[in-house]
Amino acid sequence: MDFPWLEFAGLMLAFGINAVIPGADFAMVLRQSVAHGRRAALFTSAGVAVSLLVHGTYTLLGVGVIVAQSLLLFNVLKWLGVAYLVWLAIAALRSPPPQPPADLDEVGTRRGDMAAFGLGFLTNLLNPKAVLFFLALFTSLVSVHTDGQIKLIYVLSMALMLFAWFALVSVFFTTPSVKQGFFRAGRWFNRITGITFLALAVRVALAQQR
Repeated sequence: MDFPWLEFAGLMLAFGINAVIPGADFAMVLRQSVAHGRRAALFTSAGVAVSLLVHGTYTLLGVGVIVAQSLLLFNVLKWLGVAYLVWLAIAALRSPPPQPPADLDEVGTRRGDMAAFGLGFLTNLLNPKAVLFFLALFTSLVSVHTDGQIKLIYVLSMALMLFAWFALVSVFFTTPSVKQGFFRAGRWFNRITGITFLALAVRVALAQQR
């Protein structure tokens, strides 16, 4: 069985273009980078990537079609996503100005890692547009005759690409010169990120089934 390199390249190109467009995931990784440091941002990036594996898996199993076509399921997912983004916005607006992260003991670090991972995972998982995006991507660019194992390779490759992108974002926004600029911004950073999450919540609330 030959690997469909042309199909793979087209899929990865389309996904890569979408991945670099700023959205909720980008806003979350940026905030984690500035407020909690590189380690937290990388764990958040890992959470986003693992969530993408979930989206890809249920799309391959056909569950994505059910969610996309069911008004009830789609709206449940949509309003959960809206509520989560509003909660993130309120938390950002109420947070103190970002400061260099304090050193934590091993237990505190593990808890912080799990919390950061969970933030990234839920931010991506509760985005109803991800359901529609994956469904549209696989419907338009992947042949129905492509083997299931190859489709799984596609999903794994997209997750790795997404993690690599957000890892680069994490490294860039945790460089000392960049972080100092955000620290000088003080509460304005929290206000801007809070408003960004609110704007994203509105965008998700207006999302429609295709």
